[in-house]
Amino acid sequence: VQLVESGGGLVQPGGSLRLSCAASGTIFSRDDMNWYRRAPGKQRELVATITSDGHTNYDDSVKGRFTISRDNAKNTVFLDMNSLKPEDTAVYYCVLLEDFGPGREYEYWGQGTQVTVSS
Repeated sequence: VQLVESGGGLVQPGGSLRLSCAASGTIFSRDDMNWYRRAPGKQRELVATITSDGHTNYDDSVKGRFTISRDNAKNTVFLDMNSLKPEDTAVYYCVLLEDFGPGREYEYWGQGTQVTVSS
């Protein structure tokens, strides 16, 4: 399984970015997808989740500002980030979860993409 992220960059506070994560080597439509982030000096944080059937969940810090979505035809998951704040600055990682049953769950991480929110 390979995950390739894109879309990070430098944005001013209040701005928007869209992160993309393209997956290969998996039956993407069966997989749950997560976005994590790690800010300097902080622990890794789960930002958003979308299940294989499209259910979503968000960390309280991003609710109402971030939207996770997926396009199974393109094997891609997105994270639309609006009203960005300096505290959103972090490296963002997409994570794919394959579940073939008890004891056969696998997790794959992308390489990460830097998001910097600064004026």
